[in-house]
Amino acid sequence: MNKTKFTAVVPVAGAGTRLRPHTYTYPKVLLTVGDKPIIGHILDDISAAGIHKVCMVVGYLGEKIKEYVAKNYKHLAVNYVEQAEQKGLGHAIWLTRRCVTGPVMVMLGDTILDADLSKFLCSKEDCIAVKEVKDPRRFGVVEVKGGYISAMVEKPENPKTNLAIVGIYSFRNSSALYNSLEKLVDSGKTTKGEIQFTDAMAMMVKCGHKIKPVPIEGWYDCGKPETLLETNRHILDKKKFSPKAKNSLIIPPVYISPTAKVEGSIVGPYASIGDGVRIDSSIISDSIVNENAFIINMNLSGSLVGPSATVVGRRDQLNVGENSEIRFDKTACEI
Repeated sequence: MNKTKFTAVVPVAGAGTRLRPHTYTYPKVLLTVGDKPIIGHILDDISAAGIHKVCMVVGYLGEKIKEYVAKNYKHLAVNYVEQAEQKGLGHAIWLTRRCVTGPVMVMLGDTILDADLSKFLCSKEDCIAVKEVKDPRRFGVVEVKGGYISAMVEKPENPKTNLAIVGIYSFRNSSALYNSLEKLVDSGKTTKGEIQFTDAMAMMVKCGHKIKPVPIEGWYDCGKPETLLETNRHILDKKKFSPKAKNSLIIPPVYISPTAKVEGSIVGPYASIGDGVRIDSSIISDSIVNENAFIINMNLSGSLVGPSATVVGRRDQLNVGENSEIRFDKTACEI
């Protein structure tokens, strides 16, 4: 199969409620992990795999996503479909049916994966990425027989296996997938109130369609503050940046944007400092500081600081949203 014939479908319409307050004003996929936003890592993988056509499903704050992609991924041919109402992943992918012909690969926009995409793109069979998990009740779960998926169910109360579906799907003939989604949408069937992608694929399997499970090891969630920080640690360990800062101690692994200004501080380990950030007289570890934030006289660990936030004054663990301002020390110098 020619990789360039694939279209990548990337759903990024979710509101990211578990990452509030950041996602009140910022799309989840634009939050930083490592050296760039979540969606940047996903589009890098798609591009590196040789795919040039992308269809993104946007919704909440979608214009900000479009701006980022237009600025940083001009080499990709990107179309957008809007999911105005959150009706589930199956509904989101169904909306892309007029943008896709031929083979399709679906990559979820809220996870970062270490996977060899050629296993999906070069396979003669349709494939779904799977991974053994401790609590499969939170995921779509598959059963396997004779090397193929024999059944699957979304978020089962009593799962029969611990093989979870983890965010990469490839189909050589997208029409078969969209026909199943069409039937599901027309039927009005929902699971837990949403039109589920897993239900559409389960219909395909029940009708005799063969789908191969592909185990992967690296699967990093970006849905909650604690998992976002865990994913950040993984990326910093993997990429091994060599940042510098004025009159400061850097304890790797650390990423500091070339446009950030860090003075008189200790940064690291496991800190990501975004574009235009200013940090002075502070200690920052195991934290993500998003673009244009300002931090002074702080000792932060295990923290997320949103874009353009200001934090001045004492040690704490924080989760600060965009354009917020927190001051603990009235005597601290003004910006």
